[in-house]
Amino acid sequence: MTERVTTTVLAPDEEELDGSLRPRSLEEFVGQERVKQQLAIALKAAKGRGEALDHVLLAGPPGLGKTSLAYIVREELGVGLRSIAGPALERKGDMAAILTSLEERDVLFVDEIHRLNRAVEEILYPALEDFRLDIIVGQGPAARTLTLDLPPFTLVGATTRTGLLTTPLRDRFGMTYRLEHYAPDELGLIVRRSARILGVAIAGEAADEIARRARGTPRVANRILRRVRDVAEVRYDGAVTIEVAREALALLEVDGGGLERVDRELLGAIVRKFDGGPVGLSTLAVALGEEPDTIEDVYEPFLLQLGLIQRTPRGRIVTKLGRDHVGAAAAAGEALF
Repeated sequence: MTERVTTTVLAPDEEELDGSLRPRSLEEFVGQERVKQQLAIALKAAKGRGEALDHVLLAGPPGLGKTSLAYIVREELGVGLRSIAGPALERKGDMAAILTSLEERDVLFVDEIHRLNRAVEEILYPALEDFRLDIIVGQGPAARTLTLDLPPFTLVGATTRTGLLTTPLRDRFGMTYRLEHYAPDELGLIVRRSARILGVAIAGEAADEIARRARGTPRVANRILRRVRDVAEVRYDGAVTIEVAREALALLEVDGGGLERVDRELLGAIVRKFDGGPVGLSTLAVALGEEPDTIEDVYEPFLLQLGLIQRTPRGRIVTKLGRDHVGAAAAAGEALF
């Protein structure tokens, strides 16, 4: 079955790489064992009955494989896929056009589904529950409702912010899976697999080093691998040894804990400019020259996960672990801000 529509949110080179490294089946998908087991049973049952898979909601931080799982669902079911980013659906007509073009048991993948326009979202309610599309024709007293039957289909929604989903939409998903960050050994397997696909000779120690600094995220691991490969090809013979990996990681300013330069700047600003906190988000944003939303959504989650900072009612506080990290970075001569 051919893929009929794909809306791309990545740059062309990133999309090409992302597609080439993307696992094609549940067997190839590394990690998330609980999710894989539950999804495998649901897929087998749906195929056995010849029915559309129940609607699936995939939640979790960016880069953990939500899009890959959506494509795997399509591959396992052997059906078509329509893919769109939630913010791109601005009008009811856009969603109606997509729904009416679906064929039986097709997969409709909506990325960042929590950012759907509310008017567009309302069209989905009868479509998800009764496979019916209600269209209002006319205005005022002459308005009437035209009902179109839709073929049974599967909506796979991906979100990084489950709390922003409305209750009516969230309740219409038959299966909800939350993806967790990966362990270093799982990321090591992913790095080795990606290196084989890219044709990069990599030592086991180098793969483990990249995995350890990849923030528990496959997308970050693959991004670092690409940059390490560049260093290996430009400065050496193309093979990635542990020495080459460490040199490339130092060039990327990724430290031993996976923190990047901006992460260390954030920690350093709280410790040195605000005596370890507490400091309000807006004040911290001004000190760093970043938007508050960027700090809250991009940088803080990993620092919170490592226990380097705390969010309190009075503001952000650097923990003892965070102070130790700042001290270690200063001793190593790394820039903090």
